[in-house]
Amino acid sequence: MDQTLTRSQLVRWRTAIFAIFLASGLSVATWAARVPAIISGVGVDRAQLGLMLFVGGLAAVTGLSISSIVLARFGAKRGMLVMMILFAIGIAVIGVGTDLLHSPGVVVAGLVLWGFGNGALDVIMNVEGAAIEKQVEKTILPLFHAFFSFGTVIGAGLGILAIGWGLDVFTHLTAIAVVLLVVAFVSIANVPAREAAMDAVDEPAKAGWRERLHLALSAWREPRTYALGIVMLGMAFAEGGANDWLALGVVQGHGAGEEFGAAGLAVFSVSMTVVRVLGGPLVDRFGRVATLRVLAVTATAGLLLFILAPSLPLVFAGAALWGAGVSLGFPLGMSAAADDPAKAAARVSAAATIGYIAFLAGPPLLGLISEHIGLLNTLYILVALIVASGLASPAARPIAGSHVGAGGGGRPRG
Repeated sequence: MDQTLTRSQLVRWRTAIFAIFLASGLSVATWAARVPAIISGVGVDRAQLGLMLFVGGLAAVTGLSISSIVLARFGAKRGMLVMMILFAIGIAVIGVGTDLLHSPGVVVAGLVLWGFGNGALDVIMNVEGAAIEKQVEKTILPLFHAFFSFGTVIGAGLGILAIGWGLDVFTHLTAIAVVLLVVAFVSIANVPAREAAMDAVDEPAKAGWRERLHLALSAWREPRTYALGIVMLGMAFAEGGANDWLALGVVQGHGAGEEFGAAGLAVFSVSMTVVRVLGGPLVDRFGRVATLRVLAVTATAGLLLFILAPSLPLVFAGAALWGAGVSLGFPLGMSAAADDPAKAAARVSAAATIGYIAFLAGPPLLGLISEHIGLLNTLYILVALIVASGLASPAARPIAGSHVGAGGGGRPRG
């Protein structure tokens, strides 16, 4: 049975998971901010870079998919530590490949290490975040995801500073890799070992990892997993589509300048982050299902306004509604998947894999389709997927015995 935590232990645990989410976002933005220098350093064109990024994305999906095995074999504590070490090494290897060896192959190896580590970590840190929700009986996974966004902002800002200071990619990425390693060891030291997270709290437990693996894979046989996957797929597809195509939609679809494209994406990102920061209390007041339905309507309205808007201010208004609407689909899907602590790892891993495949594969697919029907018309696909996500939202209703996300202030209702 999992130990009872003191308030001090709970605060340290929560702070550690906030730091891990932030570190994950920091790792993404660190190498992404130096993409132009990476292209120059290894001598590739945009098409070749796209292939390199695809390999990194494939590694991330692989990490997501085998996160159940990682949890079953190592448990959450050791699993997170191993994966953070892995993606920190990957960040450093990208720098080595860019400036010391000028090798596209070494950069790809770094992207694979980063993608695999970050993909597997994503599931495990969400399992931990959902477990903290159960401890405090409040919805806080959206806030954890906001810290991921804060990490990307910090990473982008540090990238700007590094470029301004004339730091090469190797120096910049190696310095961040060291920071990530420090965060990893300090954070993991404050994460409690829990049987529900498959941590081996004693020696005999280590012998039963195959049984834990069987449990970890069991979620793929449950219909609720796929229903939650639809909730997360629609929102992840719409979020990923915005990250890659919103700015281009402003420029090519509405004839605005490039600076307005960047501004439109900023409006989307800020709106999404704000709702993630403030969304937890709303979910606790109104419940997951009602919140997801309202946000699906919001995202649908925002996308339609973005597509059809006759003026630039309305395009920005559509981008803001789009960002707000897709903000909580993924974290609330994670939270719902983790309603039963005994099966949280398995269910979060399965549902997250469905959602992240959409997040990674969706934007390239939209690009291919847009070549035939135009970019703004392609966005109607996102509208359809968001509607499907809203229709599947009843799957996020808390299971018997779970009160997080039920509404009424997050407390049991009579």
